[in-house]
Amino acid sequence: MEFLSVLSLDSPIFCWVILPLLIFLARICDQTIGTLRLIFVSKGFKHIVPFLAFFESMIWLIAISQILSHLDNAATFLAYGLGYATGNYVGMLFEERLSIGSVIIRIFSKERIPEFIEVLQKHNYGYTIINAEGSTGELKIIFSIINRKHLPHLIAQVNAIDCNTFYTIEDVKSVKKGIFKATERKFPMRFRKSDIR
Repeated sequence: MEFLSVLSLDSPIFCWVILPLLIFLARICDQTIGTLRLIFVSKGFKHIVPFLAFFESMIWLIAISQILSHLDNAATFLAYGLGYATGNYVGMLFEERLSIGSVIIRIFSKERIPEFIEVLQKHNYGYTIINAEGSTGELKIIFSIINRKHLPHLIAQVNAIDCNTFYTIEDVKSVKKGIFKATERKFPMRFRKSDIR
């Protein structure tokens, strides 16, 4: 009976501990989904986004309804804000683990071009080289578009050749054709070929 009294909606423990904790967890869930949804939108996965948006909005409605029902409870407001912040962070961690999409890496170099080309060819990364001129004179820029999950490996290879090499990395929304290193999908989500760009 004592346990049931703790779970009562009028119980101080429920109002000041359990309810804020539930709101905190709900906000982590909906904001994590929201962060992933925005990332999927930017990468063109249009068939997944509506499902994520549905669950995000439903969880948010449940959380905000509890806030509005307990306007005199400051702990719920604090839990709401902390859950929002934590959810953003967790969403970015999930996105990093999934490594979805492609990136373009630009490598700027004067002297180590043959070594960089050898690494790219060895691992079957497509590339393009252009001549350029910078503030310190003539140089070459190597462009390569690769799967994000291969980026840490390529960066390690670049730094092994020259740890002072200047390079830039940007997300790529869509890619068509080209030369890409073969990869295996390691996460359970399956997309149709029309969804993968």
